[in-house]
Amino acid sequence: MLATSLLGRLRRRDPGDAVLRRAVRLTLVASLIFYACRYGAGSPVLATYGLFGTIAAGSFAQLPGPAPQRARILVTSLPAVWALIAAGTLLAWSTWAAAGGMLVVGFVVAFAGVGNPRLVGLASAFQLFYILASFPPYQPGTLPQRLGGVTLAVVLLAAAEVLLWPDPVPVTYRQLLTRAADGVGAFLDDAADALTDPHAGHGGRDSRRARAYDLVAPLGLGRNPPERAPTAAGAQDRALRISAAALREVLAEADRLAGDAPPEPIGELAAARLVRTCAETTRAAGRSLSPGAPPVDLAGLDVAIRAAEAAYPVGRGGGDAPDVPRMCRDATALALADQVRVFAVGARVAAGARPAGGEAYPRLFEYARHSPWTLYWWQFRSHLAPRSAHLHSALRLAVALSVARVAAGVLQLNHGFWVLLATLTVLRTSAADTRTALRPAVLGTIAGVVVSGLLVLLVEDPIVYAVVLPVTLLLAFGVGRLLGPVWQQALFTLLLTVVFSQLSPEGWRLAEARLVDVGLGAVIGVLAGVAMWPRGASHDLRHNAARYLTASGDAVERTVEAVLGDAPPPEDDLDRVRQRMVLVDSSYCQYHSERHDPQRARVDWDAALGAGQHVVPGAESLLRRNPPGCLAGWPAAAALLRDAAGQLRSAYDELAGEVAQGRAAGPVPAPTDCVDEVDRVRPLLGDVDSSAVRHLVEVDRWLAGLADSLTRIHPRR
Repeated sequence: MLATSLLGRLRRRDPGDAVLRRAVRLTLVASLIFYACRYGAGSPVLATYGLFGTIAAGSFAQLPGPAPQRARILVTSLPAVWALIAAGTLLAWSTWAAAGGMLVVGFVVAFAGVGNPRLVGLASAFQLFYILASFPPYQPGTLPQRLGGVTLAVVLLAAAEVLLWPDPVPVTYRQLLTRAADGVGAFLDDAADALTDPHAGHGGRDSRRARAYDLVAPLGLGRNPPERAPTAAGAQDRALRISAAALREVLAEADRLAGDAPPEPIGELAAARLVRTCAETTRAAGRSLSPGAPPVDLAGLDVAIRAAEAAYPVGRGGGDAPDVPRMCRDATALALADQVRVFAVGARVAAGARPAGGEAYPRLFEYARHSPWTLYWWQFRSHLAPRSAHLHSALRLAVALSVARVAAGVLQLNHGFWVLLATLTVLRTSAADTRTALRPAVLGTIAGVVVSGLLVLLVEDPIVYAVVLPVTLLLAFGVGRLLGPVWQQALFTLLLTVVFSQLSPEGWRLAEARLVDVGLGAVIGVLAGVAMWPRGASHDLRHNAARYLTASGDAVERTVEAVLGDAPPPEDDLDRVRQRMVLVDSSYCQYHSERHDPQRARVDWDAALGAGQHVVPGAESLLRRNPPGCLAGWPAAAALLRDAAGQLRSAYDELAGEVAQGRAAGPVPAPTDCVDEVDRVRPLLGDVDSSAVRHLVEVDRWLAGLADSLTRIHPRR
């Protein structure tokens, strides 16, 4: 009954058998290499590096994508692995030389994740390769054996990934975006129908609206594991992030448009035709993200936008009064089309195409015209800043590992690399996470040491350890991973005892050395976690987000001033929003990998990061249809817009203050519908030309959409 209960518990924790499959692959490869090298070739060095190469690449490396992609990453990483092992081997002659190398390697490997956070999955494995090679004995003549053992391990493990029970292909972020585009497209069809016949299909419209929101919700970066989220500096990942933010705004505009439907059927409208075209383009752009699919064609959308813009200024009701409700709906439809176009262009860039020379939103997709190395350099340079969470994390880890290497060398510990391994295991990006990792590491090690000590006292024959090696491998990397950190540490300690009892038998002193080394490494990790930026990414995220929100408020105010003729186009302000988005994006990704107090996690960060998507392309498209100075000389309109922009600027500043300090912000502007716009605009009309009214309505609707975005960003009460 106990065995059945344990098996059921393991199956519940590993429903797809992914952990079990990985553990079996690792066990087969590690056992084969160890037996062949230790007993076949008679080389302890070859066996050591073959076994630990398999463990580093198979357990410590967390790689993204399907099996062929993971295998390709493993094989292409071999030159870096060779360089790290060679550097560690040559620097092992001196404790201080090895510690200096550890400082450099620890920082470079950790900071490389700035360009592509998914490379963080390789960071621990790379550091382990250097750590293993940097300890005595100093034997540069064994370098060919070391490289041969690791190469054999990586190549066989890559082959096993593809050939032995490969994992099911995971759902990619592109597939999530395709599904969301399909759901949003269906709701856009409903929104178009609501413009011409608001009473038709209302029940089905509600269900499709709910489905669209359900499909868009998983696009948040925080809802995806790091290996799947598009967080790299490359053009395709950037385009996916922009596309996801644009699709959220498309859904918000469609929801607003459906709420502004006319009370009675009014026949075919240019806005309805535009929204139907938007629905088709959204679905086509989503499908274009699939491998081998043709790129989305934007010609139909551009024609529909021009037709809607041509019909837009003419809308008049009875007499000479402008038809303001229709203008409100047309403004919302055009804003929706702008976001659909951003989504479609982002999909084209994500599929590997470059924006055309006359593409709209040139500054938003400017990065796609540069090489990957240029983009990575920009990303690295932007994070060489005092407030960069990645810089803090890389420095903390490098210093801790270097101190651990000095301690292990000065104390002349026989298995000093265990000290660094314990530091690497315990140290996290925040003090809270480090304390959380400490307890299972210590308790698991103590339990493993007790069992290992009894084992080496009772069993002296190395053949017994050779027989049980596959069992301990399967327990450590299969059962231990599923049962939790304490079990994992205990079983890993047992595994090390079984391995070194075959390499260099030391009896019960091996268990003692393991306990001392892990204790020392844990102390160093805790001290580093407490002494160096203990708050992790949460503090950096709040600070960077506050600066980002403040810059967004400035850009909104400058855009309104430009429309009123009081200032030039706000190019510098919009660029500042884009630049500050980089640090917010990085801090946000690291924040979601940390443990944080749910009582303080009151900000919808996905919505906050999406606010820039509304401000930047919204301002660009707004100024394209409403050029600077188009509302100059209309004092009443200027007063209305300055007041709305001032309220938004205050709301951005207050929200930035709350995000930075944790204070309660004041009330945010409430979103408005078309009826509200009519009530606000009607007293200003008089004998004003309808084109000027169009400019006023469109600018006012843009500000209302930003107010709606702020409402979604605001902390949950």
